[in-house]
Amino acid sequence: MEKTFAIVNQKGGVGKTTTTANLAAGIADCGKKVLTIDLDAQANLSAHYGYIVDNNDTNLSMYDVLRHETKLEDIIIEVEENLYLAPASLLLSAADLELGGVIGRELLLRKALSRIQDQFDYIFIDCPPSLGLLSLNGLVAAGRVIVPVQSEFLALHGVRQLLDTIDQVRSAYNPSLRVGGVLLCLHDSRRRLSKSVAETVREYFGSLVFDTVVRTNVSLAEAPAKGVSIFRYDSRSSGAEDYRSLAEEILANDSEENRLQHKSTA
Repeated sequence: MEKTFAIVNQKGGVGKTTTTANLAAGIADCGKKVLTIDLDAQANLSAHYGYIVDNNDTNLSMYDVLRHETKLEDIIIEVEENLYLAPASLLLSAADLELGGVIGRELLLRKALSRIQDQFDYIFIDCPPSLGLLSLNGLVAAGRVIVPVQSEFLALHGVRQLLDTIDQVRSAYNPSLRVGGVLLCLHDSRRRLSKSVAETVREYFGSLVFDTVVRTNVSLAEAPAKGVSIFRYDSRSSGAEDYRSLAEEILANDSEENRLQHKSTA
């Protein structure tokens, strides 16, 4: 679970799916085997990778995994080298209602992942822009949370609420859950407000904030239309540079944590 990340923010339009798609691709480019899981009924992550579920009986998605106990390995597809996707569909929009009476409904994704977790170096879960049952499943299944924060005035308010939710999930379902990082997204350093928000975020969250900042970049907005990650669309763009930097930062942090753990047990 330690290398399973839930990408969560109940506020929409903050770069959550963009971060999931391109951070995962960046780590895959570093030679790691990476699985992405689309838990959003809008299926934006799936579309970002050029995969659309038609919501018929022949197209399996995360809805079938959660609702019908389909094996997760039966729906996974390879979208780029070392990069895999468990797609979503519109049917997930009914998950809160249909799973409302299921015992252990908060543990469905965790149970599904348990069978295949060791087959991947990293797993990234793209959660919907709400704190309902699907996001709860993502948080219960993850070891760490990445919180994308837009450089806007109201960003901190939503993040504080999310951190309260993470504390509740940690207490009730997942004691090992921790915040893996707060990521400043859609950042325009030319705007005074963006600079001010970034400074406030760093003052408030301290070392939890990634050194990497994802700048506003048109290529990041264009890549999903081509069904590829930023590295396949425009590897020289500032967007590719930023997500490559973020991938390297996470890998370096994990390497350092592993070194310290080995040292403490030696």
